[in-house]
Amino acid sequence: MEDSGERASFTAMSEGTQADWNIIGGQFRGFASGLADRVMAHLRLLDGDFGGFPIDRMQHSLQTATRAHRDGRGEDYVVMALLHDIGDTLGSYNHPEIGAAILKPFVSEEIHWICQNHGAFQGYYFFHFLGMDRDARDAFRGHPHYAACEEFCAKYDQAAFDPDYDSEPLEFFEPMVRRVFARPINSMYAKAAETA
Repeated sequence: MEDSGERASFTAMSEGTQADWNIIGGQFRGFASGLADRVMAHLRLLDGDFGGFPIDRMQHSLQTATRAHRDGRGEDYVVMALLHDIGDTLGSYNHPEIGAAILKPFVSEEIHWICQNHGAFQGYYFFHFLGMDRDARDAFRGHPHYAACEEFCAKYDQAAFDPDYDSEPLEFFEPMVRRVFARPINSMYAKAAETA
């Protein structure tokens, strides 16, 4: 986003005026409108990052999203499938929470929950090989979204490491990402976006 050069005049928020917040609000809306671009750019960081897996993290993300799309899932679900591991680059020890935090303002509580907790559910397929508890997901038994997260991992996430799978390219998903990130539905800042 190009800098307009306008700046608020306060040195502490308690001194802010309506004019200051008009400047900040206007720049916030402009910056927020570029979120889909920044998400797409960050997703591209997964390209070429194999981490020992049969395919790189970008291909895994594309394959997960393609499987969900071909299974008839809605755009918000497909975008979650695409972005579920976007946190791998910065959150080596908590990547699900990073992807979930990015998605939270734009998706339903269930889709957010799936993304946030998929790590424990995915662990069912490999934690025991790392000396961890493969049944870590059992801590969530009884949660209303348990079955949905279990299904996401079984059908899409754990199955998405096939080098021969014909995934859709990233460009196929970009319009979906742009539509999902166009307006927040679950954010305390949603009112500020209404005038954008």
